[in-house]
Amino acid sequence: MAALPDATPAEELVLRQDQAGVATLTLNRPAARNALSRGLMAALQARLDEIAHDMAVRVVVLAANGPVFCAGHDLKEMRATQGHDGHLQTFRQCARLMISITRLRQPVIAKVQGTATAAGCQLVATCDLAVAADHATFATPGVNIGLFCSTPMVALTRNVGAKSAMGMLLTGDPIDSAEAVRLGLLNRAVPAAELDSAVDALAAKIASKSGRVLTLGKETFYRQREMDLEDAYAYTAEVMAINMGLPDAGEGIDAFIGKRHPNWTHR
Repeated sequence: MAALPDATPAEELVLRQDQAGVATLTLNRPAARNALSRGLMAALQARLDEIAHDMAVRVVVLAANGPVFCAGHDLKEMRATQGHDGHLQTFRQCARLMISITRLRQPVIAKVQGTATAAGCQLVATCDLAVAADHATFATPGVNIGLFCSTPMVALTRNVGAKSAMGMLLTGDPIDSAEAVRLGLLNRAVPAAELDSAVDALAAKIASKSGRVLTLGKETFYRQREMDLEDAYAYTAEVMAINMGLPDAGEGIDAFIGKRHPNWTHR
Protein backbone atom coordinates (compact mmCIF):
# COMPACT_ATOMS: atom_id res chain seq x y z
CA MET A 1 0.00 0.00 0.00
CA ALA A 2 1.44 3.38 -0.99
CA ALA A 3 1.84 6.19 1.51
CA LEU A 4 -0.88 8.82 1.48
CA PRO A 5 0.14 11.96 -0.44
CA ASP A 6 0.05 15.41 1.13
CA ALA A 7 -3.01 17.42 0.11
CA THR A 8 -1.02 20.66 0.40
CA PRO A 9 1.27 21.52 -2.57
CA ALA A 10 4.94 20.93 -1.75
CA GLU A 11 5.90 24.58 -2.11
CA GLU A 12 3.28 25.52 0.51
CA LEU A 13 4.11 22.86 3.11
CA VAL A 14 6.84 25.05 4.58
CA LEU A 15 6.56 28.80 4.10
CA ARG A 16 9.62 31.06 4.16
CA GLN A 17 9.79 34.74 5.06
CA ASP A 18 13.05 36.71 5.35
CA GLN A 19 13.57 39.98 7.19
CA ALA A 20 16.74 41.66 8.47
CA GLY A 21 18.88 38.54 8.34
CA VAL A 22 16.23 36.29 9.96
CA ALA A 23 14.55 33.54 7.92
CA THR A 24 11.28 32.27 9.35
CA LEU A 25 10.21 28.80 8.23
CA THR A 26 6.59 27.98 9.02
CA LEU A 27 5.18 24.45 9.03
CA ASN A 28 1.94 24.71 7.08
CA ARG A 29 -0.16 21.57 7.54
CA PRO A 30 -2.46 22.92 10.25
CA ALA A 31 -5.36 20.63 9.33
CA ALA A 32 -3.05 17.66 9.92
CA ARG A 33 -1.61 19.18 13.13
CA ASN A 34 1.62 19.79 11.20
CA ALA A 35 2.41 16.08 11.34
CA LEU A 36 5.77 15.22 9.80
CA SER A 37 4.73 13.45 6.64
CA ARG A 38 7.43 12.56 4.17
CA GLY A 39 6.30 15.50 2.07
CA LEU A 40 6.57 17.96 4.93
CA MET A 41 9.96 16.62 5.96
CA ALA A 42 11.20 16.89 2.37
CA ALA A 43 9.90 20.46 2.11
CA LEU A 44 11.58 21.49 5.38
CA GLN A 45 14.80 19.78 4.31
CA ALA A 46 14.75 21.69 1.03
CA ARG A 47 14.25 25.01 2.84
CA LEU A 48 17.13 24.27 5.22
CA ASP A 49 19.38 23.30 2.31
CA GLU A 50 18.58 26.64 0.64
CA ILE A 51 19.33 28.59 3.78
CA ALA A 52 22.61 26.77 4.39
CA HIS A 53 24.00 28.51 1.28
CA ASP A 54 22.30 31.88 1.85
CA MET A 55 24.90 34.19 3.36
CA ALA A 56 22.27 36.86 4.02
CA VAL A 57 20.58 34.65 6.64
CA ARG A 58 22.10 34.78 10.13
CA VAL A 59 19.28 33.27 12.19
CA VAL A 60 16.45 30.82 11.44
CA VAL A 61 13.11 30.76 13.26
CA LEU A 62 11.06 27.56 13.00
CA ALA A 63 7.35 28.27 13.51
CA ALA A 64 4.04 26.60 12.70
CA ASN A 65 0.55 27.56 11.59
CA GLY A 66 -2.53 26.46 13.52
CA PRO A 67 -3.06 25.54 17.17
CA VAL A 68 -0.53 22.66 17.18
CA PHE A 69 3.20 23.12 16.63
CA CYS A 70 3.80 19.54 15.48
CA ALA A 71 2.05 16.27 16.37
CA GLY A 72 4.98 14.06 15.36
CA HIS A 73 5.03 11.61 12.50
CA ASP A 74 2.00 11.23 10.25
CA LEU A 75 0.52 8.03 11.68
CA LYS A 76 -1.95 7.53 8.82
CA GLU A 77 0.91 7.71 6.34
CA MET A 78 2.99 5.33 8.43
CA ARG A 79 0.17 2.78 8.60
CA ALA A 80 -0.24 3.04 4.84
CA THR A 81 3.47 2.28 4.40
CA GLN A 82 4.20 -1.43 4.60
CA GLY A 83 7.39 -3.27 5.47
CA HIS A 84 10.54 -2.66 7.46
CA ASP A 85 12.35 -0.88 4.62
CA GLY A 86 9.55 1.63 4.09
CA HIS A 87 9.39 2.49 7.77
CA LEU A 88 13.17 2.67 8.04
CA GLN A 89 13.22 5.14 5.14
CA THR A 90 10.81 7.42 7.02
CA PHE A 91 12.83 7.39 10.24
CA ARG A 92 16.11 7.88 8.37
CA GLN A 93 14.60 10.85 6.53
CA CYS A 94 13.59 12.33 9.87
CA ALA A 95 17.04 11.69 11.35
CA ARG A 96 18.68 13.45 8.41
CA LEU A 97 16.36 16.41 8.92
CA MET A 98 17.21 16.68 12.62
CA ILE A 99 20.94 16.38 11.95
CA SER A 100 20.64 19.11 9.30
CA ILE A 101 19.21 21.50 11.89
CA THR A 102 22.08 20.77 14.26
CA ARG A 103 24.68 21.16 11.51
CA LEU A 104 23.11 24.20 9.88
CA ARG A 105 25.58 27.06 10.17
CA GLN A 106 22.90 29.45 11.43
CA PRO A 107 21.34 29.21 14.91
CA VAL A 108 17.77 27.88 14.83
CA ILE A 109 15.07 29.09 17.24
CA ALA A 110 11.89 27.06 17.72
CA LYS A 111 8.83 29.32 18.16
CA VAL A 112 6.32 26.99 19.77
CA GLN A 113 2.75 28.28 19.75
CA GLY A 114 1.08 25.00 20.75
CA THR A 115 1.45 21.32 21.50
CA ALA A 116 4.61 19.49 20.41
CA THR A 117 4.50 15.72 20.72
CA ALA A 118 6.71 12.78 19.74
CA ALA A 119 8.80 13.83 16.70
CA GLY A 120 7.36 17.32 17.22
CA CYS A 121 8.91 17.40 20.67
CA GLN A 122 12.07 16.04 19.04
CA LEU A 123 11.99 18.97 16.62
CA VAL A 124 11.83 21.47 19.50
CA ALA A 125 14.64 19.70 21.35
CA THR A 126 16.77 19.67 18.20
CA CYS A 127 16.61 23.43 17.65
CA ASP A 128 19.43 25.44 19.24
CA LEU A 129 17.00 27.60 21.21
CA ALA A 130 13.29 27.34 21.96
CA VAL A 131 10.67 29.81 23.17
CA ALA A 132 7.08 28.74 23.73
CA ALA A 133 3.69 30.15 24.62
CA ASP A 134 2.92 29.43 28.24
CA HIS A 135 -0.03 27.20 27.32
CA ALA A 136 2.06 24.90 25.08
CA THR A 137 2.63 21.31 26.16
CA PHE A 138 5.29 18.74 25.31
CA ALA A 139 5.20 14.95 25.31
CA THR A 140 6.78 11.79 23.97
CA PRO A 141 3.61 9.66 24.07
CA GLY A 142 4.59 6.88 21.68
CA VAL A 143 4.50 4.33 24.49
CA ASN A 144 0.72 4.87 24.68
CA ILE A 145 0.22 3.55 21.13
CA GLY A 146 2.85 0.81 21.25
CA LEU A 147 5.53 2.79 19.41
CA PHE A 148 8.24 3.90 21.86
CA CYS A 149 9.68 7.32 21.03
CA SER A 150 13.19 6.01 20.38
CA THR A 151 14.28 8.60 17.81
CA PRO A 152 12.78 11.55 19.74
CA MET A 153 14.75 10.19 22.69
CA VAL A 154 18.01 11.18 20.99
CA ALA A 155 17.25 14.90 21.03
CA LEU A 156 15.31 14.78 24.30
CA THR A 157 18.17 13.23 26.27
CA ARG A 158 20.56 15.89 24.94
CA ASN A 159 18.36 18.55 26.56
CA VAL A 160 16.79 16.94 29.60
CA GLY A 161 18.30 14.92 32.45
CA ALA A 162 18.06 11.11 32.40
CA LYS A 163 15.39 10.69 35.07
CA SER A 164 13.16 13.40 33.60
CA ALA A 165 13.59 12.07 30.07
CA MET A 166 12.77 8.52 31.14
CA GLY A 167 9.71 9.79 32.97
CA MET A 168 8.42 11.42 29.79
CA LEU A 169 9.30 8.41 27.64
CA LEU A 170 7.91 5.70 29.92
CA THR A 171 4.65 7.40 30.87
CA GLY A 172 3.88 9.46 27.78
CA ASP A 173 2.53 12.16 30.08
CA PRO A 174 2.73 15.77 28.82
CA ILE A 175 4.59 18.54 30.60
CA ASP A 176 3.66 22.20 30.49
CA SER A 177 5.88 25.06 29.35
CA ALA A 178 6.96 26.01 32.85
CA GLU A 179 8.18 22.47 33.49
CA ALA A 180 9.83 22.38 30.05
CA VAL A 181 11.81 25.49 31.00
CA ARG A 182 12.79 23.96 34.35
CA LEU A 183 13.99 20.77 32.67
CA GLY A 184 15.95 22.59 29.95
CA LEU A 185 13.78 21.77 26.96
CA LEU A 186 12.88 25.46 26.55
CA ASN A 187 14.77 28.69 27.07
CA ARG A 188 11.64 30.69 27.93
CA ALA A 189 7.88 30.46 28.21
CA VAL A 190 5.89 33.64 27.64
CA PRO A 191 2.21 34.59 27.37
CA ALA A 192 0.88 33.69 23.95
CA ALA A 193 0.32 37.35 23.07
CA GLU A 194 4.03 38.01 23.66
CA LEU A 195 5.45 35.04 21.73
CA ASP A 196 6.04 36.87 18.44
CA SER A 197 7.75 39.84 20.07
CA ALA A 198 9.87 37.64 22.35
CA VAL A 199 11.15 35.54 19.46
CA ASP A 200 11.64 38.57 17.22
CA ALA A 201 13.76 40.26 19.90
CA LEU A 202 15.84 37.13 20.49
CA ALA A 203 16.40 36.56 16.77
CA ALA A 204 17.35 40.22 16.20
CA LYS A 205 19.82 40.16 19.08
CA ILE A 206 21.57 37.07 17.70
CA ALA A 207 21.44 38.38 14.11
CA SER A 208 23.30 41.51 15.26
CA LYS A 209 26.41 39.42 15.99
CA SER A 210 29.14 38.41 13.54
CA GLY A 211 27.76 35.74 11.23
CA ARG A 212 31.14 34.02 10.95
CA VAL A 213 31.52 33.88 14.71
CA LEU A 214 27.98 32.52 15.18
CA THR A 215 28.74 29.73 12.71
CA LEU A 216 32.02 28.90 14.39
CA GLY A 217 30.46 28.94 17.83
CA LYS A 218 27.52 26.70 16.94
CA GLU A 219 29.74 24.12 15.25
CA THR A 220 32.16 24.12 18.18
CA PHE A 221 29.37 23.74 20.75
CA TYR A 222 28.07 20.51 19.24
CA ARG A 223 31.47 19.02 18.46
CA GLN A 224 33.01 19.58 21.89
CA ARG A 225 29.94 18.20 23.66
CA GLU A 226 30.66 14.73 22.34
CA MET A 227 34.34 14.78 23.45
CA ASP A 228 35.96 13.87 26.74
CA LEU A 229 37.27 16.70 28.90
CA GLU A 230 40.87 16.82 27.67
CA ASP A 231 39.92 16.52 24.00
CA ALA A 232 37.25 19.19 24.40
CA TYR A 233 39.73 21.68 25.87
CA ALA A 234 42.35 20.90 23.22
CA TYR A 235 39.78 21.36 20.46
CA THR A 236 38.27 24.56 21.83
CA ALA A 237 41.70 26.08 22.49
CA GLU A 238 42.48 25.60 18.79
CA VAL A 239 39.12 27.10 17.84
CA MET A 240 39.71 30.12 20.08
CA ALA A 241 43.09 30.69 18.43
CA ILE A 242 41.46 30.50 14.99
CA ASN A 243 38.71 32.85 16.17
CA MET A 244 41.28 35.37 17.42
CA GLY A 245 42.73 35.48 13.93
CA LEU A 246 39.43 36.51 12.35
CA PRO A 247 38.92 40.18 11.41
CA ASP A 248 35.70 40.29 13.42
CA ALA A 249 37.52 39.36 16.63
CA GLY A 250 39.91 42.27 16.19
CA GLU A 251 37.05 44.61 15.34
CA GLY A 252 34.98 43.41 18.28
CA ILE A 253 37.79 43.82 20.79
CA ASP A 254 38.72 47.26 19.44
CA ALA A 255 35.06 48.32 19.58
CA PHE A 256 34.78 47.13 23.18
CA ILE A 257 37.91 48.99 24.22
CA GLY A 258 36.79 52.08 22.29
CA LYS A 259 33.26 51.91 23.73
CA ARG A 260 31.56 51.82 20.32
CA HIS A 261 29.42 49.40 18.35
CA PRO A 262 31.39 46.91 16.21
CA ASN A 263 31.22 47.01 12.42
CA TRP A 264 31.28 43.31 11.52
CA THR A 265 32.97 42.16 8.32
CA HIS A 266 30.84 39.01 8.25
CA ARG A 267 27.25 40.11 8.77
